[in-house]
Amino acid sequence: MHPDSNQIRARRATFRQLHAAGCFAIPNPWDAASARWLAGLGFQALASTSSGHAWSQGHADGGMPLPAVLDYLRSLVAATDLPVNADFEHGFADDAAGVARNVALAVDTGVAGLSIEDSTGRPDAPLLPLDEAVQRVRAARAAIDASGQDVLLVGRAENFFVGRPDLDDAIGRLRAYAEAGADCLYAPGIHTHEQIAAVVAAVAPKPVNVLVGSAGTLTMADLAALGVRRVSVGGGLARAAWGGFDRAARLLANEGRFDGFADALPGQRLNQFFGA
Repeated sequence: MHPDSNQIRARRATFRQLHAAGCFAIPNPWDAASARWLAGLGFQALASTSSGHAWSQGHADGGMPLPAVLDYLRSLVAATDLPVNADFEHGFADDAAGVARNVALAVDTGVAGLSIEDSTGRPDAPLLPLDEAVQRVRAARAAIDASGQDVLLVGRAENFFVGRPDLDDAIGRLRAYAEAGADCLYAPGIHTHEQIAAVVAAVAPKPVNVLVGSAGTLTMADLAALGVRRVSVGGGLARAAWGGFDRAARLLANEGRFDGFADALPGQRLNQFFGA
């Protein structure tokens, strides 16, 4: 059942408060079931994953149409009582006016936050010109303000994700997005202590999201010490699930063995959890 307006308002207030101090993990479920499981583990907020959801539907990341993404967001909002941040990709529009229209639709799903990124999907020119990217962030901000809803806006600089690992340019973009109304800043792909510290300092006092999508040396304690406010995992959990599935399936297909099921959760535990 979709939460009512008072519940949505309370979630949004909680979400904004989480960004005021400290450092929290915001894992990325790819469907309602994984959202419920993460809520059961005690996380304080959740974020959608464009890649994880697309893979679950047999598509590549970025291949899901807007109506399907809105349905996915509604399913996450309805699955638990936690605030949800939407990976809203490039706004599913070619211009700022379209971004504004679509952000209004995303707000109506009940999400507590949403991100707008500056990638184009074109290998020859993978990043939007800065002035155009800023216009799109401004349009998203205006749509949220017009809705009267306290939805947190995240500005994303995709430099390191699209093969343009220019830290100075990424920082310049994040500062521009902050000035255009972004509440939280995010440069997915930065991973060294020096890069993260530079981004945190550059946009202070606004909060920074850092993506940790693979095994490494950084811990939540390390990221908190660097001043990071929130830590997401993108498609990391979905890829971990696909990794387990692939290992078990390959052992069965190639060797006729079943020991790939050794780490599988017992069906009884799953039934107990989802039946509660």
